[in-house]
Amino acid sequence: MSHSLNPPAQITTGRPPELLPLPGGISLHRRTTAYAPALNAAVTANLDHLRPWMAWAAQAPALAETLELSRVGESAWEAGSDFMYLVVPDGEPATVIGAFGLHGRIGPGALEIGYWVDHGHTRRGIATAAAEAVTATALALPGIQRVEIHCDETNGPSAAVPRRLGYRLDRIIDSPVTAPSETGRKMIWLKHRAVA
Repeated sequence: MSHSLNPPAQITTGRPPELLPLPGGISLHRRTTAYAPALNAAVTANLDHLRPWMAWAAQAPALAETLELSRVGESAWEAGSDFMYLVVPDGEPATVIGAFGLHGRIGPGALEIGYWVDHGHTRRGIATAAAEAVTATALALPGIQRVEIHCDETNGPSAAVPRRLGYRLDRIIDSPVTAPSETGRKMIWLKHRAVA
């Protein structure tokens, strides 16, 4: 869940699919205001799980904040700068069990993937399957040449996702600490569009 109220400028002229089916009876749905109550409930239920690594999880968001961020996300999607998805069980369409985003905050020709999965649904391959789907989706967009995943070097579960998907660890950089478990050392994982 991105908490930026000022999305970056257009990164691509294309738009990804609004629904990405995944294995195991779940799908990635475009984040809209209709999902705000379910997203708010999911974030609130996962604060202890998210707080160590996500600066925005320091406190429970009010529903009005989640609604506003969802509106901003809808506008960013239309503008071609950010594309946010929610992980939704196919049999429970009013439930959110995670969030994935393609964020245009790392410069032209690239999107950064951000993600989290509900604490009760970890270690089931959901993050890997969803990251694989959004990676392929991002690299199919016009003008996108690479996708990046950034995570603290001690966040083993997050780093396992790009490793499993064949991303290359490009570098480890010094980065400001913004969440309690961060070390200030950020891993930058890259995957490039295949050369035709």
